[in-house]
Amino acid sequence: MTQRIDIIVTSALDGGAAPFEHDHLKIAFHRHAAGQPLPLIEGEVWAFVDWVMPSGSGLELCRRLRDDLATARARIVMVLDEDDLEARRRALRAGADDYVVGPVSRSQVLDRVLAGGAALRNSGNPQIVALGELCVDLVAFQARWRGAPLVLMPNEFRLLRYLVEHPGRVFSRPALIAALGKQDPPLDERTVDVWIGRLRRALRAAGAGEPLRTVRSLGYVLDPL
Repeated sequence: MTQRIDIIVTSALDGGAAPFEHDHLKIAFHRHAAGQPLPLIEGEVWAFVDWVMPSGSGLELCRRLRDDLATARARIVMVLDEDDLEARRRALRAGADDYVVGPVSRSQVLDRVLAGGAALRNSGNPQIVALGELCVDLVAFQARWRGAPLVLMPNEFRLLRYLVEHPGRVFSRPALIAALGKQDPPLDERTVDVWIGRLRRALRAAGAGEPLRTVRSLGYVLDPL
């Protein structure tokens, strides 16, 4: 069985952010900025948060990660500009587990994650996410409405999971492409419309109606059920 680790970073890494795969382990990198929606999280989470970011505070992002269900159990490493005792204390109070003096490279991040035995631990992430009577079973890779299965392809399944985790929130096409990790190589934004169309048909076929709504000029939203 393939084990997955999602690594959130807040700045570009020397060495790039290409996925890492070895045996049954797959590691995905996600570049994240304060104030933006989190990407789709599918495995154990590590976050390397810069003390100072162009669009926000590392301490604020650390607190936000702790408050979000998808990242509440993340292993958070604060990347400090220098080894300052007071900065270390503030990072730990904000919810960080550890610190490192930056900048960090891709190889350093991978070494730290692998040395931490991440692939051997149970992440504790939820096995099922639900919105009303719509349930997404992450282990069985199956979505159901009132017990009736939805026939979904992998991209539509991942899209549904992401929307269920963020009900009532409008996402643009580029935001959904980024959330699903489909931006490299660049993907035609109209592909999102294809995913949405298939997902809508699957929801209707299962009897869920039309909870997936288009917000003109903005994007799509899954209304609370």
